[in-house]
Formats: sequence, structure tokens, C-alpha cells
Amino acid sequence: MPILPPATLGMLGGGQLGRMFVTAARTMGYEVIVLDPDPNSPAGGMASEHLTATYDDQKALDYLIQNCAVVSTEFENIPADALDYLAKAVPVHPSASAFRVAQHRKLEKQFIIEQGLNTAAYIAIENQSDLENAKGFLYPAILKTATLGYDGKGQIVCESFDDLPAAFEQLNKQPCVLEKKVELAKEVSVVLCRSQGGEIDCFPVAENQHVNGILDVSAAPAELSVARQEEVKLAASKIAAGLDYCGVLAVEFFITTDDAVLVNEMAPRPHNSGHYTLDACYTSQFEQQVRMICGLPAGNSKQHTPVAMWNVLGDIWPESGEPDWKELVSLKNAKLHLYGKKQARVGRKMGHVNCLGSNNQVARDLMQQVKQRFEKG
Repeated sequence: MPILPPATLGMLGGGQLGRMFVTAARTMGYEVIVLDPDPNSPAGGMASEHLTATYDDQKALDYLIQNCAVVSTEFENIPADALDYLAKAVPVHPSASAFRVAQHRKLEKQFIIEQGLNTAAYIAIENQSDLENAKGFLYPAILKTATLGYDGKGQIVCESFDDLPAAFEQLNKQPCVLEKKVELAKEVSVVLCRSQGGEIDCFPVAENQHVNGILDVSAAPAELSVARQEEVKLAASKIAAGLDYCGVLAVEFFITTDDAVLVNEMAPRPHNSGHYTLDACYTSQFEQQVRMICGLPAGNSKQHTPVAMWNVLGDIWPESGEPDWKELVSLKNAKLHLYGKKQARVGRKMGHVNCLGSNNQVARDLMQQVKQRFEKG
């Protein structure tokens, strides 16, 4: 049976993804309880109720069980054991088993290869003795922590084996993967939704650019051949089916200069590169998340307008006060989304701007105009 409004939904995580989920859910008539330890969490301020507790707090988890019809998540570092605990009494989407794969780079890469897909060449570096096995590896390479890395954190480039021991030390000798650094032609991503019954609906492929490991720009539709777009959508769909996934899933891909398609990583949640769907698609990725976890049919995921999204980081904030948004909000095709974060920091995602256009070039030109205005101060 579908879960219909005004049922109460639970959300583990109170960041910007949770905030946009809450907005979509409450617009549809649902109540939402957010569990996040930060009293100033962006999602908590928008929710029907905010539980300020850790994700493994049994009292808080019991409260969700007692009051929620279903529980979802907004980032992949929620303890999987907490999801298992909840799932004994209330539906949880996505599942703890999907999280365990996505939370660990080694398990993630093994799973991707099991689906018949390709990743960049890699080896596991889990202890000091594994360093010897890396002497003959393909350099330059990137040493990445197996868990908890995001937005370029927990990653160190090693130009040769000589750099590896110090890099492993710098990462506190945590379990890592050493991944061959590939020559990129493009980075793209697929955001999809998969129902409890296995039906999959993909949003248009987004083309991404990163700066210092953080997503800077996403444009959709990606400038790829139709055949290549279908190839990455099929690959992402294989991953979702292999996980028996329910919810919104994002899969990032490398397209190399020798035209290979490699799966980079997956995110078991809505994704930064899918924020364009808020203004350029008939249904956003956040509404699809609500629909999937509630057993509703997917909304129309088609794109109606070309778009280029720019991530707004704390780098553009003045030492005191707020950036001057006057010029930006006067642009009728530039849609500002701020996340309600109380403190701006360099590299912190504070919001994004979706720039719409009659075609890809017009959208990208507007995005560059907005971006240059703020980056110049």
C-alpha cells in the first residue's frame, strides 16, 4: 500500500539534501521528522520536528519507529547498524545493505566489477605490508581513504611509489584504495530513481566539472552522443538493480581520453549534480525520493529546459555579512537556492544557482556570467 499524505516521514541527516527533501515532502502534504545532531541543521529548521541526537541514539531511533511510516537518508555515512535497527520495525529506503557497499570504496569497486562494469585500476592499501604490493602499480595514482571521504577530502595524489608511504601516513594509515589517475575527457553522472518493485527512471545525464575535488558546475543535458548517454544510464541501472535499490541513486562516471567509460563512485541519495532538476525538470530528484520511499509512481523526470548549475561555496562570502545577491536575483533565468547554513567556510557548499537557457550554450553563458561576477567579488 502506498504511504499517502499526511503521513510522517523520517529523515536521517540534516544537511542541504535533507532540507530539499523536506521541502518536497511538505509541499506534497507529508510531515517530516529529521534526526541530526546539529541544532542548526539546514533540514531541521524546515522539518515538522527536529531530533537533536546522534544517528545511533536508541531513544531517537525508537521515536522514529513510533512516529514514522518510512525512513530515508540524506548522506551515505549514516551508521548502517542504525538502519538495520530501524528496519526491524519500519520500512527504510535505501537499505542498510546498499549503504554498506556505498560506504566503503573497496567493497564499492568490487561490487561494480561484479555487475560487469569497469572502474579505474586500483589496489587495496589496508596496512603497512600492502605498500610493498604497490611498487609496481600504475602511477600517477590517487590514494583515497576507504570510508568517509567526500568533496576531495581523504585523497592524496601520488606521482610515484616514493610518495605513497608518506601519503598513507598522512591519512593516518586508515584502510585505503590506490586508484590509477586517468586522463579525463569528461566527467558525467546519472541520477535515477528505482521503485520498490524495480521500475527505474533516469534523469538526463549531467556533465560535471570539479575544482579542488568539489563539484563546481553541472550542465544538462550533457554534450554526449545518444548512444553514450544510453550506455551510462544502462550502467547506472545495473548498479541500482544489483543493489535491489529503492530511492534515488547517483552514479558518477569518468570518460577517458581513450574513450573508455569507467564508474567512479555511487551515492545512495540525491546528488549535487542532480540539483538542476529543481528548475529544469518536471519532477525534481527530491520529489522522486519522496515518491519512491512512499511507494508512489515516479513523476515525469524529463527535462523541459537546458540548464547549467553553479555551486555556491563559502569562498565568496565577505569577512562579515552576506554576498550582495541583488544583481543575481534580478536575472529572471538564474534561480538561487541557499541552504540556510549559519556559517560560511572556504569549500563549504552554501547554495547553488540554476541558470536556464533556450539551449545549452545560452544556459552556460549565463552561468559563467553569474560565476565571474561573484568570483571577482
